[in-house]
Amino acid sequence: MSSFAIAANKLQRIGIIALAVLIPITFTARGTTASAAGMPQESTAAETSIKASHVPILLFNGTGTIANDVKAVEAILAAHRLAYSTANSAQLNSMSDSQLKAYRLLIVPGGNSITIGDYLTRTTTAKIHNAVNEGLHYLGICAGGFFGGYSDHNGLNLTSGVWFEYYADHAKGINKAAVEVRDPQGDALDQYWQDGPQFSGWGSIVGEYPDGAPAIVEGRSGSGWVILSGVHAEAPESWRYGMKFSTPVGVDNSYAGTLVLAALNGTELPHY
Repeated sequence: MSSFAIAANKLQRIGIIALAVLIPITFTARGTTASAAGMPQESTAAETSIKASHVPILLFNGTGTIANDVKAVEAILAAHRLAYSTANSAQLNSMSDSQLKAYRLLIVPGGNSITIGDYLTRTTTAKIHNAVNEGLHYLGICAGGFFGGYSDHNGLNLTSGVWFEYYADHAKGINKAAVEVRDPQGDALDQYWQDGPQFSGWGSIVGEYPDGAPAIVEGRSGSGWVILSGVHAEAPESWRYGMKFSTPVGVDNSYAGTLVLAALNGTELPHY
């Protein structure tokens, strides 16, 4: 059995829907399924805010994120019946330290990492950095992976000064593709990639790109557990138009759930 499958089976057996006690604040509380159809588009829809309580996950959907990737992540969370709240840039900027630390996991999805950082204050990114170092876990997907590293554009620097380059396909003029990600046992999944990073220089390698560069990594930042993915395991079938995948979308989406659960519970995945 591949490392991908072993990790998925282990986390599925755990079956934990962890709940953190949250100081009552105003965010969008969600726990229902969400459609993730269509190619990524910029997020512009206003959210209806309600009081959130007892949710372990904060999903960032602010300026710079892609609406359809937010929806794709929401679909994964819903499939695993994980309670979560969403916060846009202004809401995240207004959160107190104690409100942020009440969550167990912050997820930052795909989009534009420069825009994400530019629309958050330096106080906010410092607050997130400190919260992770004190035990908040972090899952960064594509742009969220870039944002988790060091950046002149207000990155979180959860990587002790390590910054990340694009995966090599970007330099070849390729912006999106079905890319093979290989685990430590040599088994592979075709994953949707769109201008995503590679993570040389930080963490333990969970999955490699075809050229051996790190595609998925994990590691600690202080007391917090950090997983960074340069590919979109959460991508729905509709994103695959015009590309050939040997891995069924359901298998990739299942692995997206594995990444979420590992990040939520601070679980170490098989690595090189």
